Amino acid sequence: MKPRKSNSRDKILAAAADVAREAGPGNLSLDAVASRAGISKGGLLYNFPSKAKLMQALVEQHLQDFASALEDIHSADGRKNLLSAYIRLSVEECQETEASASWIFSAIAEDPEFLTPIKTFKRQLFERLKAKTPDLKALLVTYLAIEGLRSMTLFEFHTLEDEERQLLVDSLLALAGTDAGIAG
Repeated sequence: MKPRKSNSRDKILAAAADVAREAGPGNLSLDAVASRAGISKGGLLYNFPSKAKLMQALVEQHLQDFASALEDIHSADGRKNLLSAYIRLSVEECQETEASASWIFSAIAEDPEFLTPIKTFKRQLFERLKAKTPDLKALLVTYLAIEGLRSMTLFEFHTLEDEERQLLVDSLLALAGTDAGIAG
């Protein structure tokens, strides 16, 4: 598959995520996004006729990116099960300070209905994991622990020491039926 060429829509979405992350939730302005993307405000409004549409697209892009990355990890190594791929991707995402999804607060502040696609995505992901994971108890513990890590990252609650976090990840991978030992 060829890498997708960056277009103005992609630049705008990347700029919006950066501005929301840097300026803080609720402080996203269309002028700041246009400036960061290197386009005119008219160019931004051509692609996204309102701030709400921009935030909606940002939420949808985040979910699509996660789903694509999950597929890539899952298909890259036939030995990895889907639950293992979910654990690995989620831990990677939580470790990337630049990829913090604090912009999601901006989207929710703009319109609480932006939670609906997130809830739907999470439910579909859980159902897919459930269909592919033979041990429901292991899935429940793993899924909730990973979502807890994600929440700690989102809210910047750094409760676990590095060694504790690594022990948790290794334990989750063991529950998933794969070898532990991913970088923490």
